[in-house]
Amino acid sequence: MAVGLERSGHRFLWVVRIPPPEDTTGRTLANPEVEQRLESVLPEGFLERTKHRGLVWDSWAPQVEVLSHNSVGGFVTHCGWNSVLEAVCHGLPLIAWPLFAEQRLNKVFLSEEAKLALPLEQSAEGFVRAEELEKQIRQLMGAKSGAAIRRRVTAMNEGATAATGDGGSSRAALDQLAQLWKYVKDF
Repeated sequence: MAVGLERSGHRFLWVVRIPPPEDTTGRTLANPEVEQRLESVLPEGFLERTKHRGLVWDSWAPQVEVLSHNSVGGFVTHCGWNSVLEAVCHGLPLIAWPLFAEQRLNKVFLSEEAKLALPLEQSAEGFVRAEELEKQIRQLMGAKSGAAIRRRVTAMNEGATAATGDGGSSRAALDQLAQLWKYVKDF
């Protein structure tokens, strides 16, 4: 992933979850310093080469706040439905990289039916080549296919905003549910 991000030439924020050591004694990686921990799992020199256009975060990040920032142009997602909805609600096109379970089905829906995402071609083991990630980032951020996806995501975002706003269908359904719960509680 690091090589694909670097070669794409685009700015990025990447949340890296550092794997635990092979033994399961509960120890963390030997060096407690964040940059050194990251350097232990990234290609040599990656942080230095990308420091002016990339930010690598080594722990949880506030996803909704990140996705809502106006400088974010796309989202590489594992295709979990909450992440997809958060991205659509913020008008962001997707690059689909499912990991397991229903995420693969979500990828098919997002890339082939709804056309809100570009899929990443994976090996049988689930690996994605750096060239594939680089290509899809460039497609999403600049090419005609990226513009078409962006238009569809914008339309979906407008629909979601209308549905959740005052008088919207989702808002009305939630209000009805709240009233039902209140009625049952008072009963």
